[in-house]
Amino acid sequence: MHNSTQPPSPPDNWKKKAALFLISQNVSLFGSSVVGFAIIWHITLETTSGFWMMLATMTFNLPFVIISLWGGVWADRYNRKLLIMLADAFVALATLIVAVAFWSGYKSLELLLLASTFRSIGGGVQLPAVNALYPQLVPAEQLARVQGINQTLSAILMLLSPMAGGLILGLVGLELAFMVDVVTAVAAIVILGAIKIPAAAPGAVESTFSEMRQGLSYVFSHRQLRLMLLCTAAFFFLVTPAGVLTPLMVARSFGPEVWRLTANEVVWSGASIIGGIFVARHGDFQNKPKVLALCMVAFGLCFGLMGLAWNFVAYLTLMGAAGFFMPIFTTAETVFIQQTADPAKLGRVFSINNIMAAGSVPISITFFGPLSDIVSVEWLLIGSGLLMAMVGGWYRKAADTKNPPSS
Repeated sequence: MHNSTQPPSPPDNWKKKAALFLISQNVSLFGSSVVGFAIIWHITLETTSGFWMMLATMTFNLPFVIISLWGGVWADRYNRKLLIMLADAFVALATLIVAVAFWSGYKSLELLLLASTFRSIGGGVQLPAVNALYPQLVPAEQLARVQGINQTLSAILMLLSPMAGGLILGLVGLELAFMVDVVTAVAAIVILGAIKIPAAAPGAVESTFSEMRQGLSYVFSHRQLRLMLLCTAAFFFLVTPAGVLTPLMVARSFGPEVWRLTANEVVWSGASIIGGIFVARHGDFQNKPKVLALCMVAFGLCFGLMGLAWNFVAYLTLMGAAGFFMPIFTTAETVFIQQTADPAKLGRVFSINNIMAAGSVPISITFFGPLSDIVSVEWLLIGSGLLMAMVGGWYRKAADTKNPPSS
């Protein structure tokens, strides 16, 4: 079950296997997103309580952050394909148990929080293994193109899953919404099981905590990875006001009509689809740190101008421009890690990256959320946008320093 230091070379028929892998993971993502939205909306409608929304947000994020360190170690230690399948099965089983409990009349909100916790744990195990498996399936020069396709598919699903979640919740109830995730998880497992991935030779295994420490030491002693992780943490901290508080700004400044809030989400997702297609068509970026830095500057400019938007059309145009850059940023970051990190530590590097990203969001919203009741969201966008552009400029300069990265 163990991975060797170097992953096997991608097979000759890598396109077919990569396509099946993309399908399996996006099928799984769709089911998870549908149920995630259904749970959040059910809690919202049942409680209309900010406290319960905080609890739901925490159960979606904190278990993922905590388990990701173990997930990274396991992705480097065990068969990644099997680990992904087991994580999907774990989430499907937990979701099925909750569905049966609801059908039996035990419709507890605490049970939904428990379900969210188990689903978050499954994601923390699955995601490092998924990202680390790509180099075993795809040639290095094609990683960016494949990630661009993946980002496009993900953006399409994120456009469709809120609508599907709301429709299913309204028409058939939460119990059948749970079953969507169970069915898609089983489909993803079957598809992934059909992909033959060469087994790696067993490697030396140390204690879990020892391997965690090695991963952390490796990441923070590797100059380019360290800089990129700091950039990631800053990015997700500063992008949160635009990601979470803009619906509040739309309602306050342009009007509380539902179509405006819908347009806010659709424009972002639609522009992300276009950005993903751009990446898929144009392939690899040679200087990925430069691309990451330029994306941060572009995000900063868009967010700052959104705070100054003179009408709703101008606001949506800027929101779309920011959405276009999101898959470019994500692809450049993911492929940079895949091509830079030691293959034997790839899972741990991705787990640390996930922790930096996911951990920054609750910290950011804890700061910016209450502040939005004191300062207008427009000013928060201007401030966070300015800081985002400054961080991008700093990262561009720091990553270009001629000192060789440690390895």
